[in-house]
Order: sequence, then structure tokens, then C-alpha cells
Amino acid sequence: MSGTERARFGRRHRRWLFLGGGSVLMMAAGAAVLERLVDFGSAIAWALVAGPIVGFEAWFYHSRRNLLPTAGAAMRVADAVTLVRGWLYAAVAGFVVLPPTTVVAWLPGLCYGTGVALDWFDGRIARRTGGGTRLGERLDMAFDTVGFLVAPVVAVVWGQLPIWYLSLSAARYLFKAGRGLQRCRDRPVHELPPSDRRRQLSGVHMVFVTVALVPVVPSGPLAAPAAVLLVPSLALFARDYLLMTGYLPRPTEQ
Repeated sequence: MSGTERARFGRRHRRWLFLGGGSVLMMAAGAAVLERLVDFGSAIAWALVAGPIVGFEAWFYHSRRNLLPTAGAAMRVADAVTLVRGWLYAAVAGFVVLPPTTVVAWLPGLCYGTGVALDWFDGRIARRTGGGTRLGERLDMAFDTVGFLVAPVVAVVWGQLPIWYLSLSAARYLFKAGRGLQRCRDRPVHELPPSDRRRQLSGVHMVFVTVALVPVVPSGPLAAPAAVLLVPSLALFARDYLLMTGYLPRPTEQ
């Protein structure tokens, strides 16, 4: 084995070690914390929900490894940060089966809020290191979608947000399903233009859901801002769907 091949093998080995070891470590640490704070049964219940999501995230990374610049490329720091975000969102999902007791009630907001902060952080890292990779873009979109699903579900189950707020999470998956149906029917699928409004609304929703998950915030007053944020977001999804299917012409500016 040449020096170049050994270096490539080493980078690949470290990449999969981080992915596999980090996934196992996150699950073990989360279960250990809950076993100590609550009880063993709660730790198992949390793991049974969080575990499949961690597994999905590992599969997603593995199935898109061909998007790396080269087969033996090292994991970029921004991509590693995105994986950590994915693990935090998986941790949030596990709390859907636990009651919001005094200690547990703080954990989903802490995990999701940290993930939101890391979203800003990994974007800055990607820009400082010469831009993101195709793999990083796919990871970012997929894990954002996971976060937008699990965090509002926990907030709704715990009574912090109205159930109709979940229409935002549904809209994301309906959009993806519609795009897949277009491809299955061999119809054109148009790329969406960059949109500052899309990014801004997404960021506002992330912050809003984080606030909703903090137990000191009463649920009643959150219904009004939830509606105010939901209407333009659903309208933007509808517009993007029409752009993606070609029913609307691509705008020159967003």
C-alpha cells in the first residue's frame, strides 16, 4: 500500500469512526443521563425513539458518501458539526414518550436550541473553509427537516404548541413527496432559486420552537405568534411547489 493509499484509508477510517462511535456515544450518554435523572424505564423508552433516528442519520450519511470530493476525503469540520446537530435532534425526539417533569422539561429545549446554534456555526465554518460540499448541503437539509418534525411534535405533545402548528412539518414532507412523484411520472423537477425569505422564516421558526420548548414559557400566548408565523411559511411552501413543478415561472430575484 502506497503512502497516498494509506493516508486515504486513514481518513476514511477516522470518518467512519466518528460516525459510528459518535452515534453510539450519544445514545449511551443520553440513556445514562436519563437513568440517573429519572429511572431506567424512562431511559429505555427514550432510546427506543431516539435510536432509530440516529440509525437513519448514519444511513443517510453512508448512502450519500459518493458526494464526497474523493473516496478517501476526510470529514470536513462543518459536516461533523452537522452530524452533531442530527444527534441532538434525535435526542429531542426521544422526549416525546416522557412526561415533562421538572428536570426533563428543560432537556428538549436545551438539545434543540444547541442544535439551532450549531446550524449557524457550521454555516460560518463552511464559508471560512472555502464553501460547503454537496454532502454537507444534503446533510444540512435532511437534518433540518428532522429537527422541524421532532421538536414541534414534542412541543405539541407536551402542550406547548397547538396541534395545527404541525402542518408546517407536514408541508415539508408533502413537498418532498410531491417532488418524488414528479420524478416517478418523468415530469420536470425545477431547482428552487435561493431565497432570503425562506432562510429567514426557517431561522425564525427554529428560534420560536426553541422558546416554546422552554418550560418557563406559558403555552397560551404562543398560539397567536404560531399562527402569524405559520401563514406566510405555508404560503411559501405552496409557491415553491408551483415553482418546482413549473406551474410558476422562475423569478429573477428572491
